Parts: sequence; structure tokens; C-alpha cells
Amino acid sequence: MAKTPSPCIDVCKFKRDGHCIGCSMTKAQKSLFKQLKKDKHRAAFVEMLVGQQSHMGKYRHWAARYMRKCMKKKAKPVAAVRDAA
Repeated sequence: MAKTPSPCIDVCKFKRDGHCIGCSMTKAQKSLFKQLKKDKHRAAFVEMLVGQQSHMGKYRHWAARYMRKCMKKKAKPVAAVRDAA
């Protein structure tokens, strides 16, 4: 099984108080995710991001796009993402 892929869904427009309108990450969070090497840390980051999206609202589109990305990369999606999709 492949590593947990980045939550980025290739929208990258930081219009919501510094948060991307595609995935809700800030530029600092994007940099942090790239530094995470262990899959358990990457998975925990994605779970945190799902909570952030839930709190912020307007991110229902993300889970379906991220699930497709996981399938394409042959990676098992984090449970929080499967529940959100």
C-alpha cells in the first residue's frame, strides 16, 4: 500500500483567510505535510485537516476528490475521509 497522499487536490487558491479553497490547508500546512515522512503522521495530518474543514465549512467537494486521488495512487484513504465522502 502506498503512503498517504497529500490532501492537496490541485486547486491552490488561498482566498479564505490564507486557507486554500480546494483543501483548506494554509501555505505553512502544505510545507509541513511535505516534511512528514512516516505514514502514521501523514494520516494524522489528514484527519486533522478533515476536522479543520468541518469547522470552516464549504469543503464537501474535497472528500470525493481526495478519495479519487487515493485510488489513483493505490493508497488506502484515512477513515475520516471515507466517512466524509
